[in-house]
Amino acid sequence: MFGKTHAVGWLSKSRIIPGVNFLFLRNVFLKGILIFVILSLAIGIIPADVLGRISIYNHLIPGRPRLPFGETPQRSYNLSLFNLEAMFAAHEISIPTDADKETRIILLGDSSIWGTLQKPEETMAGRLNARNLQICGKSAHFYNLGYPTISLAKDVLILQRALQTYPDMAVWVTTLEAFPKDKQFTSPLAENNRIRLASILGMDAQLATVPLGIFNSTLFAHRRELADWARLQFYGIPWAATGIDQDYPVRYPAAEIDLEPDETFHKLEPGDDLHSAMSWDVLQKGMSIAKQANLPILLVNEPILVSNGNNSEIRYNFYYPRWAYDVYRTEMQRQSDLNDWPYLDAWNIIPMQEFTNSAIHLTTTGEDLLAGRVADALKTLACNTPPTAPF
Repeated sequence: MFGKTHAVGWLSKSRIIPGVNFLFLRNVFLKGILIFVILSLAIGIIPADVLGRISIYNHLIPGRPRLPFGETPQRSYNLSLFNLEAMFAAHEISIPTDADKETRIILLGDSSIWGTLQKPEETMAGRLNARNLQICGKSAHFYNLGYPTISLAKDVLILQRALQTYPDMAVWVTTLEAFPKDKQFTSPLAENNRIRLASILGMDAQLATVPLGIFNSTLFAHRRELADWARLQFYGIPWAATGIDQDYPVRYPAAEIDLEPDETFHKLEPGDDLHSAMSWDVLQKGMSIAKQANLPILLVNEPILVSNGNNSEIRYNFYYPRWAYDVYRTEMQRQSDLNDWPYLDAWNIIPMQEFTNSAIHLTTTGEDLLAGRVADALKTLACNTPPTAPF
């Protein structure tokens, strides 16, 4: 009895507080919760590809000259995300061009192609564009589709998506570190597009997926994707104003010259079967995709630093013991000859002093040397009829 009287008394007092309508506040609160739930559900069911195609790039602001990637967005005006549609929508390659006037050539590869420590005009794409080449009777424009992290599967993922932009040629720059089977899904871009990659590579989707956990199946996971998309649009404004798309340190550690006396490569030792531990099937798939799309493609073994420091008789550099890299080069040449792939082995064309912070990152002078070799090799490729995208 006391509880009921107390509750009635509280309600009576609450109704007479001047300027407060508690019934109205309750209704507003409940409606707010309902609207939040509806919006959250709507965000959760928006297909990622549909969201990604909506972009201010190439409309309100220019397209970026390289794919979005960055870990310090406040300084680089750039960020890493894993929605391929959003990444391509932000790139200059999504601008249609006159097929009668331009030969569109895409460059695939790792951070050495994307351009770590380099401004866009200093990358291989930039140095090639500076040459004003005429290929297939038209002005050649090179599009930088390199992406940091080393993985053949990641490159194939980008190649397949790039076909929708109707390139005329491709240059695929790779290295031994991209081949180990345990590296194929370690790239976050590949990891977050496992189902798509499974379809491309002909893998069982069940084998390509990993348990995601409870959090990843909630609306919050979709909210993160929406937030990344929104941040990419937001950072486009300061990027367009400054041209800055990565954090350029004043100082950085030089590539290692003095090396450890270690002959292992991904737990393999001299005499082990390197071939069986490498993803040659993924390389084959990428080259096959290009062939099916009627896309001439040049395969390039990218330059590496060849050390002359301590233990350089055992290892070429931080990445590679000599025995493993030599076996790899022999097999790359064999595969190229067997499949009639246009192939450029540029492994040792860059002097040691033209590497920056790693055994694969080049100075602008190094990029010029590589660009010259690639330009010469491209002129020997046949100019096929316009390629077709398998969509």
